[in-house]
Amino acid sequence: MIRISGLSHKLGASEVLKNVDLCVPDGSIMGLVGVNGAGISTLLRLLSGVYVADEGSIEIDGASPTKEKTRKNIFFLPDDPYFTHTTTVKSMLGMYLPHYDVDMASYKRLMEFFALDEKKPLRNFSKGMRRQAYIAIALSIRPKYLFLDEAFDGLDPLARLKVKEELAAMADENGSTIIISSHSLRELEDFCDKYTVIDNKTVSSSGDISDRVEQYCKFMLGFADGFTEEIFSALPVVSIKSSGKFANVIFDGSADEIEEKLHTLSPTVIEQMPIDFEEIFINEVTKEVKK
Repeated sequence: MIRISGLSHKLGASEVLKNVDLCVPDGSIMGLVGVNGAGISTLLRLLSGVYVADEGSIEIDGASPTKEKTRKNIFFLPDDPYFTHTTTVKSMLGMYLPHYDVDMASYKRLMEFFALDEKKPLRNFSKGMRRQAYIAIALSIRPKYLFLDEAFDGLDPLARLKVKEELAAMADENGSTIIISSHSLRELEDFCDKYTVIDNKTVSSSGDISDRVEQYCKFMLGFADGFTEEIFSALPVVSIKSSGKFANVIFDGSADEIEEKLHTLSPTVIEQMPIDFEEIFINEVTKEVKK
């Protein structure tokens, strides 16, 4: 289990994270989300032991990630790993072989799937091909704790699907705990079971994605004689987007209960619409900005 308590950290004179508390259960796949500059990459580096927190603590299986016995169970894939002019996939893999038990069969299978030549310099690869190579290595290491920063960036749809399948299998079969950041929240919603939102330098929300989505409902409403937003004043409105006589409204509450109350407003059109995690995130962050 990962346990973060009272974590604060600065980069230079700038405070990046403040009083972060978070628990990540074993075997979960957690999506880590936030706006640019929220401190997500910094948090992943702290979790992997690359940085040491200024204040607070991080415990992974009861020990600091800076301890050697802990670090061998962790693999961190940053957004843009460093490589030299001559680095190949094979030579990069060679850097990890002394430290991890690499599943070479998985490595070869993934390299074949991605159609990558392990002997070619990474500088000759496209951004997407480099990302495929890094992920092939990360998945082949099969660590107990895998931290991925923008793992899907540059991947084509087929590669994205393959990576999701491999990550789900790691969590299910090996009991691996995976924390993955991405600006594509719909991507995370597809296969993550947990989420954490970093906003205003700390954890603003965390929990089960399915529970969070089910907490809200969305309706499209139409009124023959038009309407003003005050008509919804007695309802738990999260956001309203109106256009003429129509409105798309997100509510905090049960769809059945909300729909019953909406009928009392005598709309000419009432239709429940699908809602996704991205809409919830945008509304939460916008709400915090307005405070």
